[in-house]
Amino acid sequence: MAKNKDFFKIVPKAMQIMIKMEQYIKEESTIDPLLYELIKTRASQINGCAYCLDMHTKDALKIGETSQRLFLLSAWRETSLFTDKEKAALELTEQVTQISQVIIDEDLHDLVLKHFTEKEFADLIIIINQINAWNRINITMLNDIDHSY
Repeated sequence: MAKNKDFFKIVPKAMQIMIKMEQYIKEESTIDPLLYELIKTRASQINGCAYCLDMHTKDALKIGETSQRLFLLSAWRETSLFTDKEKAALELTEQVTQISQVIIDEDLHDLVLKHFTEKEFADLIIIINQINAWNRINITMLNDIDHSY
């Protein structure tokens, strides 16, 4: 495997902007932290980012998410373990993550707005785009997961 790239050393200003976006989400967003981790985990599953999957499943467990829900996250449509609100956010996550394959329509927008405010809708889009950016950065940085746990 190729040597890992440390983008924090190579392009520190760009990486600080990524960190500032994370700070915005944590400080200004009213999205539930568990839902935030579910979104980050689901997008990372779709994108195949082992580094982010490892991080966000651990973070989710630390704040009270159940192993069962994490195990079933990729099949969220087929289980009653997720609320309608969570399902709306997960559908949005999948469609935005796979935007080249899906046309996001008004029905999805209306579904999400049944459960979230306009600002929360915008914050969901920011969260989804942020994790998609992190996935792509981590995959191309050739990050590997920490196997020491």
